Amino acid sequence: MASITLFQGKFITVSEFRCTALPGEKPYAELHRCHSISYVRKGSFGYASRGRSHELVTGSMLIGFPDTEFVCSHDHVCGDECLSFFFASEFVEEVGARREPWQIGAAPPLGELMVFGELAQAAACGRSDITLDEIGAMLASRFVEMVSGRSRKTAAPTARDRRRAVEAALWIDANSPDNIALEDAARGAGVSPFHFLRLFSGVLGVTPHQYLVRARLRHAARLLACDDRDITAIAYDTGFNDLSNFVRTFHRAAGVPPLKFRQASRGMRKIFQERLALH
Repeated sequence: MASITLFQGKFITVSEFRCTALPGEKPYAELHRCHSISYVRKGSFGYASRGRSHELVTGSMLIGFPDTEFVCSHDHVCGDECLSFFFASEFVEEVGARREPWQIGAAPPLGELMVFGELAQAAACGRSDITLDEIGAMLASRFVEMVSGRSRKTAAPTARDRRRAVEAALWIDANSPDNIALEDAARGAGVSPFHFLRLFSGVLGVTPHQYLVRARLRHAARLLACDDRDITAIAYDTGFNDLSNFVRTFHRAAGVPPLKFRQASRGMRKIFQERLALH
């Protein structure tokens, strides 16, 4: 089994797994060390735990419970891939789940869960401005709702929640060139990361990281229009640690790459006119 850790935080860790088992290879016992949800993004495999057996296919979810032994088999297809979210016990308590939802072993391909799996895949490939830990929190919350059959009641934001969200947004904007994690912003607001994600998104309509990326884009657009420093310097000065990611993200937002945006801001209006004509 080949694995790559894509994100590691205090409460959520995300890893990519690619199975290297060969046809006819004897399965062996493994142990879940924490709560987890693994999205099967390719292939299929068998999963046996707690006296129950499951066949997982693309779109299924493997659900891990701490200190539970399991065995994976590959009787039909070899070469499966999973995107796995591992949750600290403190986070699971915050989600408000009983033991039962996390002991089901596996969930079939459900549209209500698969959409988060695909969103996570987009984030892992750099095609989304929602972070993997934000997606993990959303996935865990939705999973518990689906399995328990009880939707979490969303109360109207209180005045205190609104103030916290606004103050957090101002802090994120002021510190946008820095590496800001969900846990950092939550700590500043004085709440848990899970609660912070819910209150921030509920009040402002975007996740904290989406707001962070858009703050960086706004600062970058201003510098491209008003500053003569080169594009690489602007990318790094505004918090984008990778030039190609900056170009891709800016192009997706503006419809044109940074260089053409700069040219358009300095009189070459034909660039935007051509862009609008395409639509």
